[in-house]
Amino acid sequence: MSPTRDSNPAPPPLSFRKARAEDAERIAHLVNSAYRGDSSRAGWTTEAELIDGARTNPQEILGLIEGEGSLILLCLRGDDIVGSVYLQRRAAAAYLGLLVVNPQLQGAGIGKQLMAAAETLVRTEWGSTKMTMTVISVRQELIAFYERRGYRRIGESHPFPASIGASIPKVPGLQFEVLEKSLAG
Repeated sequence: MSPTRDSNPAPPPLSFRKARAEDAERIAHLVNSAYRGDSSRAGWTTEAELIDGARTNPQEILGLIEGEGSLILLCLRGDDIVGSVYLQRRAAAAYLGLLVVNPQLQGAGIGKQLMAAAETLVRTEWGSTKMTMTVISVRQELIAFYERRGYRRIGESHPFPASIGASIPKVPGLQFEVLEKSLAG
């Protein structure tokens, strides 16, 4: 009798690439599934209790992909997009936004690897020495995650708009808090 083999082979390794126009619809679906609605509740990055409506749409994502000085970096497992992050080149620092990982895969280190790849990309391709981001200030667990990755609060915040596209706050007084990380050295 031959030994049994594991019936669940290891998943393909993660890879990273810049998004293309044809990825816009899949990215929009991933972003919405990670932040809003019932599917987002499978992960810990949900905003479903704070904000109603879709987070984005394929047209907005396409604009981010094709925009001057911006890109979306994809994290792939085989052909599946399992994560993405928006990066924008700014004068003083690169900006990181819309960081998402498939809610079913959150907690497995994919977000950490995606952030590291994004930081490497802006440092090597754009020469950025600092990364900034905004986080909804009541999301303390998310802020703590970023602080463990080297980001720090800089004491700056901005009001959450009354509506952003289809996004409508459920909680009054939401704020965006600005975080930053030095990429030098």
